[in-house]
Amino acid sequence: MNPTLLITGGSRGIGAAAAVLAARDGWDVAINYTRDAAAAERVAAQVRAAGRRALVLQADVSDEAQVLAMFAAVDKDFGPLRGMVNNAGVVDMPARVDQMSLQRLMRMFAINLTGSFLCAREAVKRMSTKHGGAGGVIVNLSSAAARLGSPGQYVDYAAAKAGIDTFTLGLAREVAAEGIRVNAVRPGIIDTEIHASGGLPDRVKQTTPMVPMQRAGSADEVAQAIVWLLSDASSYTTGAVIDVTGGR
Repeated sequence: MNPTLLITGGSRGIGAAAAVLAARDGWDVAINYTRDAAAAERVAAQVRAAGRRALVLQADVSDEAQVLAMFAAVDKDFGPLRGMVNNAGVVDMPARVDQMSLQRLMRMFAINLTGSFLCAREAVKRMSTKHGGAGGVIVNLSSAAARLGSPGQYVDYAAAKAGIDTFTLGLAREVAAEGIRVNAVRPGIIDTEIHASGGLPDRVKQTTPMVPMQRAGSADEVAQAIVWLLSDASSYTTGAVIDVTGGR
């Protein structure tokens, strides 16, 4: 039986690229999405075309009840979970901190940080040898914003992603002796839809001159790092945060 992987935010961008690449690397893939079922089904079709099983699951990762239902569905339809990619994330419109509402802040942290905690918690319950599991791998998605701070745009998003960095290190050390590796990937300027969703459709073009490599990255380039961390090729790597930033 092929190992089972769950990817949150798997219907587009980095998540979709990781789902397809992981399938080609031998994983059966459960694809989580929030709103766009058609996009998730298109990714599932690519997973199946690679000869692997695909499962499409709707859930808001900031809602505990929906997270529990999602993991229960994976248990029922796919069997033991061996890989988890915490990719679901959002940005908001550019704003200074003194313009941010409590509602915005709660949404940013609930989806970008708390959601990863909830999903990792459920993954550990299934993977840890302490709980009778056979081990596994968790990969969290951080952002170069965690190092840069994103002043004048989204300090809230940057702070949530900095939380992911610390969460990755702490959880990695907590479960290292229980057969689980935990790492993170920190993308820089990547050419995906997330910029437009945050009100900056030209952000890739505007920020490329600040990247030492003088170009944006692709979702596939980030996916390569994710799938390497999921693989046995990284078997002695845990607690790491890998920059995929073009040198920025």
